[in-house]
Amino acid sequence: MQLEGLLERMKLEHLHAQLDAICEQASKKDLGYREFLTEVLQTEWSGRHQKGVEFRLAMARFPWMKTLEQFDFTFQPSLDRKVIRELSTLAFVGRGENIIVLGPPGVGNYAKQSVMQSGWPN
Repeated sequence: MQLEGLLERMKLEHLHAQLDAICEQASKKDLGYREFLTEVLQTEWSGRHQKGVEFRLAMARFPWMKTLEQFDFTFQPSLDRKVIRELSTLAFVGRGENIIVLGPPGVGNYAKQSVMQSGWPN
């Protein structure tokens, strides 16, 4: 059975799309079998993971998308960017630590009003 057919039957669609590039890179890096297999499986896993994230975001039907990279730190200058970036890694979860985020009262109510005015369901 040909490689293309096997990839299709095994539903390795992300690998199928990038196989030539991976093989070329492996040749240039002079990878061994184990390292090559790791690269191959990493490519497929990354593709599946990204597709899953995109699917879950679509199912959530958020009215807009906002990432940490898009956050305007000048709007809230008291926030320490370094602390926020560290928290975004979620390393505190692996260490079994808790965090508490405090803010002025009423901010949550404003956010809820904004969502309700935009027609977003509760």
